[in-house]
Amino acid sequence: MTTSQPSRTDARTSVETVFRLESPRIIAGVTRVVRDVGIAEELAQDALVAALEQWPRDGVPDNPGAWLMAIARRKAVDLVRRRENYARKLAEIGRDLSETAPPEEPSDPEDIDDDLLRLVFTTCHPVLSAEARTALTLRLLGGLTTPEIARAFLVPEATVAQRIVRAKRTLATKNIAFEVPYGPDREARLGSVLDVIYLIFNEGYAATAGDDWLRPSLCEDALRLARLLSALMPKEPEVHGLAALLEFQASRTAARTGPRGEPVLLKDQNRSRWNRMLVARGIKALSRAEATAVGVPGPYVLQAAIAACHAHAYSYEETDWRAIATLYALLAARAPSPVVELNRAVAVSMAEGPAPALAIVDALTGEPALHAYHLLPSVRGDLLARLGRTTEARAEFERAAALTRNERERELLLERARGCGS
Repeated sequence: MTTSQPSRTDARTSVETVFRLESPRIIAGVTRVVRDVGIAEELAQDALVAALEQWPRDGVPDNPGAWLMAIARRKAVDLVRRRENYARKLAEIGRDLSETAPPEEPSDPEDIDDDLLRLVFTTCHPVLSAEARTALTLRLLGGLTTPEIARAFLVPEATVAQRIVRAKRTLATKNIAFEVPYGPDREARLGSVLDVIYLIFNEGYAATAGDDWLRPSLCEDALRLARLLSALMPKEPEVHGLAALLEFQASRTAARTGPRGEPVLLKDQNRSRWNRMLVARGIKALSRAEATAVGVPGPYVLQAAIAACHAHAYSYEETDWRAIATLYALLAARAPSPVVELNRAVAVSMAEGPAPALAIVDALTGEPALHAYHLLPSVRGDLLARLGRTTEARAEFERAAALTRNERERELLLERARGCGS
């Protein structure tokens, strides 16, 4: 059954929107059949082509995601049937190919039957370089295009494309299993898995490009994966730390945009719109992280503790900025990066004033990693404005606006530049 026949333009928009939302699940489900993420992505694209051909003519299905999954799986089954080793594949996927039943696996009390989680552990296999793991996972699970990934990491598109192609080829030639591994193998991949889940969430939380500030579906997928991982690995403090961090961040979603979809800065957000249920989940996850941590907390536990400081404050001004500055200093020692230092500068500006914070920011202006990072001039512009140096502040906001690839954020930055006067 389908809905009433839409216009060709509306149908194409529906196809593209649904595919963007559903492609990670489709690729994960098809990978379970063909055991090759590269082929699975191609079959998902074939399903997209079929939808582009049929939906404008026949109407959009009542359950478009299931329609795409069914087409992709049918194509996967056809491919398996054509292979010379069909008999072996038949034994692996079960007798009823139309249902694409999963292969039998060893029983394990820690096992979670979730194709998306299997896919993220597969794409984060140590046989791949860190850069390749990130690019491939963002492509397959995050639904990001090659240009979007390139912009997010400030590298050429050709470099990202090569990483993705080589990563898929390596997974295929090395015959990497589509699974959530056990024991030491799981531990070895955990850091990469956490980083990639966080990157997927961040792309949904503040899109690097496009007309929309938020991409909620990415946040939801990342949060669900973090929760699953937390249940899978109850003794890992960093897993709970990541889950807590994402719960806290997700709690602010409703307050982060205005009526027209424009970004609302943290200091201007209506905190009554923060989701208190998610805040409570974050507090609970952070408590689990702190209960299982030994020694110095890890980066995700520290970031969750910073987010908790915001969650406990009734207003931006009442936030415990000194505690946040101290936590950022610990984070800088534990996982040093220019971005952490930039965030520490913001906390220092609220705890001690804009002048000492500006000194921290000025020391970062020569960092190659921040050369095209729009938040550096944005933060610097804010500090200069607070110091009354409005002409310099306006120039910084304009430079930040020129660097961002997100239209909503560009509008906000230009508005802040205009607010600095002529």
